[in-house]
Amino acid sequence: MRSDGDSWDITTSVGSTALFVATARALEARKPDPLAVDPYAELFCRTSGGDWAAVLAGDLPDHDLLTSDFGEHFVNFQGARTHYFDDYFRRVAEAGVRQVVILAAGLDSRAYRLDWPDQTTIFELDQPQVLAFKGYVLSQRGIRAGAERREVAVDLREDWPQALRDAGFDPTQPSAWIAEGLLIYLPADAQEQLFAGIDSLAAPGSHVAVEDGTPLPDEVFQAAVQAEVAAGDDGRVFHQLVYNERCAPADQWFGERGWTAAATPLADYLRDLGRPVPGPDSEAGPMVARNSLVRAVKR
Repeated sequence: MRSDGDSWDITTSVGSTALFVATARALEARKPDPLAVDPYAELFCRTSGGDWAAVLAGDLPDHDLLTSDFGEHFVNFQGARTHYFDDYFRRVAEAGVRQVVILAAGLDSRAYRLDWPDQTTIFELDQPQVLAFKGYVLSQRGIRAGAERREVAVDLREDWPQALRDAGFDPTQPSAWIAEGLLIYLPADAQEQLFAGIDSLAAPGSHVAVEDGTPLPDEVFQAAVQAEVAAGDDGRVFHQLVYNERCAPADQWFGERGWTAAATPLADYLRDLGRPVPGPDSEAGPMVARNSLVRAVKR
């Protein structure tokens, strides 16, 4: 279960879910018509070993991610989510923003795989173990970022705004932020602090993009936690890492503070991209129905 002092590294706790997501991105990239191609996702999974490497190697052909209804929709979800944030960064670069902040960067490889204009600086915030893993895997293969990349090794439950400023972030200049796959792992008060930190550091003309989600009904959430506990080490440890809280809808929070914000329901976005939307009886149905993708610009 989550606790205030727990550790986030690349193979346990929240880090293990980053590998799960990376595996889904790698599977999406293998499709004949991928929504997004992350050439490094498979590399991270194979380097870490374990089940995710085995899935990609074809050694676990019956794994849920490959055979279940949930797995099919989860891969589509990750493809769509990656496409959304990739498009967001292309747009903010075209708008002239040259400071990028990736919160809880995990295995995000956008600093390496997207085309960045000259003079762009990308700040990646995460636990030191996670940043060290990513840096090691890519540097060993001579893979270099396409922009100036600065690692900010900090827990987002600590004073990350000061750590970001110490790394050279300039709050007087416009910036672009993302919180992708992050909010569910934070309690409501930490979400509030995260949003407030972004708002305090973002100059006019700054952008933010957030993956947002409505919490599950408490009885449904507790049942999911207990099911994972009963499954033991063989279960998908997900709900045990989730707080199932929300401080406020992200578009509402930023909209009330001088940002122009808009939310796109994930189900609508999947339809726009030509991907199926799971029905209410699907295991993936609640996940898709509860999620939305939010963009905002500070006036």
